[in-house]
Amino acid sequence: MSDVIVVRSLRRDYGPVRAVADVSFSVAEGEVFALLGPNGAGKSTTVEILEGHRERTAGSVEVLGYDPATGGRAFRERIGVVLQEAGFDEEFRVAELVEMYAGLYPRRLDVEELIGLVGLTERRDARTKTLSGGEKRRLDLALGLVGSPDLLFLDEPTTGFDPAARHRAWDLIASLRDLGTTILLTTHYMEEAERLADRVVVLVAGTVVAEGSPADLAGADRSAVLSFRLPEGMGPDDLPTLSGRPEVTASQVTVATSRPTGDMAALGAWATGLDLELADLTLSQPTLEDVYLRLTGGEGGD
Repeated sequence: MSDVIVVRSLRRDYGPVRAVADVSFSVAEGEVFALLGPNGAGKSTTVEILEGHRERTAGSVEVLGYDPATGGRAFRERIGVVLQEAGFDEEFRVAELVEMYAGLYPRRLDVEELIGLVGLTERRDARTKTLSGGEKRRLDLALGLVGSPDLLFLDEPTTGFDPAARHRAWDLIASLRDLGTTILLTTHYMEEAERLADRVVVLVAGTVVAEGSPADLAGADRSAVLSFRLPEGMGPDDLPTLSGRPEVTASQVTVATSRPTGDMAALGAWATGLDLELADLTLSQPTLEDVYLRLTGGEGGD
């Protein structure tokens, strides 16, 4: 499988400010790749360079075999871009606008099929000014897809969606991956990245601080948490020796553990030996959000 995006030692300076310091990564054909990071991490600048909308200061960038800075029309015809906020002429009807955009590309998806794909069939004749926020976002996606792109850039695709609409959008993005479309996604919803992305890169202060699949990144963080209700009549000193120090709040015990399997076994053997059932016993593994917050010092995304 070939790489659609290859970034090596990318740097972008704005005068004395270094927005992107030293970024390297690659995106494989057919992959959903998420670029994560807090405000000011360099995500937007990196994506704009990949789209050909901003020049780089140093480093090399190759997208679909082109240098985005010089790829011109041949490059732009093969990418789709869905911005976080896009404006429409409010007097256009949905189908008219999609049809007009389709006319800009040498290859294109069927307009009616695309309108159905994004869930706007019943609104195809509605003027864009009457669309809800979620419907406008679906129209954004249709316009980004109408040129049948090999590579789709999605910037915060579900911002402003209610939970049901967000899940429908996730299903749509997953179906695009199944069709072979390569997707570069930026999002501040860690659940979204965990659900959709094959791999993620986390940027902090213009540099890559982590890269891998969501499962691998979460698995590398060994700080699982054991939790259970303290048996009646017992105190923390009565518990077995575990790798982490038990914390007790209102009879609920939590233990941050670097040895979840061993500690769970030790706790189970202790309770069985005393013929105890531990109420509310859980073992929580770290999520991508836990890892992200640790890597970024608790800062949110764009």
